Amino acid sequence: MSVKIVTDSACDLPDHLLSELGIAIVPLTIRFGDEEFIDRVELQSEEFWRRCSSSEILPETAAPSPGAFETAYRAALSEGFDEVVTINLSGAMSATIQAADAAAKAVSDLIRVEIVDSRTVSMGLGSLVLQAAREARAGADAATIAAHIRDAAERTIVLAALDTLENLKKGGRIGGAASMLGSLLSIKPIIEVVDGKVESNSKQRTRAKALDFLLESVQNAGEIESLAVMHARCDDLDTFIARLREIHSGEIVVGDIGAVIGSHAGTGVMGVTYQVPA
Repeated sequence: MSVKIVTDSACDLPDHLLSELGIAIVPLTIRFGDEEFIDRVELQSEEFWRRCSSSEILPETAAPSPGAFETAYRAALSEGFDEVVTINLSGAMSATIQAADAAAKAVSDLIRVEIVDSRTVSMGLGSLVLQAAREARAGADAATIAAHIRDAAERTIVLAALDTLENLKKGGRIGGAASMLGSLLSIKPIIEVVDGKVESNSKQRTRAKALDFLLESVQNAGEIESLAVMHARCDDLDTFIARLREIHSGEIVVGDIGAVIGSHAGTGVMGVTYQVPA
């Protein structure tokens, strides 16, 4: 059995890995006011961040249509694949997985499609997709891959340090006074994904302390798997990765945070994701 891996543009995986492993992406749609763009097709990350910096309102994201997923499934069939595993961003954050499932039902008489809710986003999702693609390349069938990814999703940790509160202010998540207070005190919130949703973890007084918090989370987690870093235009990325390598000798995959999470997190956000032991 040959298995095609399909995901969505919230995975934040770099293009070279998508190409190398033959992973198909179904993109979300990004709206800036009346302007609409297909994520990672019509709107790359640099242009997204440029628009964010000049816009007074946050962009909105919209899930792909079932038809977009059906096109991906039919393409897999035409390419000679026997099965598909689709891994999507958390169903608690987006209707994307509902579209993927509707499309799977529409082609059920043509090709088997396993739908997996990653219960996470960004490189948390991306790391699960990488694992699935590598298992598919090794010859695993769709049911086995899906079972492994559902298990890994339960053990996936995602933590990120925000560098600015401006996007949360624009999005109405905090009031102006709270935003000003955070700026004056250089507060750097730590967010994490819990039960498929982005939640507040803690607040650190400086960026240095926030990044130390991320490093300590990795160091204290034990024998972790699938370590990855996600960032949004961070000048200190190389230094952060160098420090990570001092405590982790395995692979570290790096992904640019895209529009789906970036619209709320803002520039300068740095995050880590990893899987804890079973």
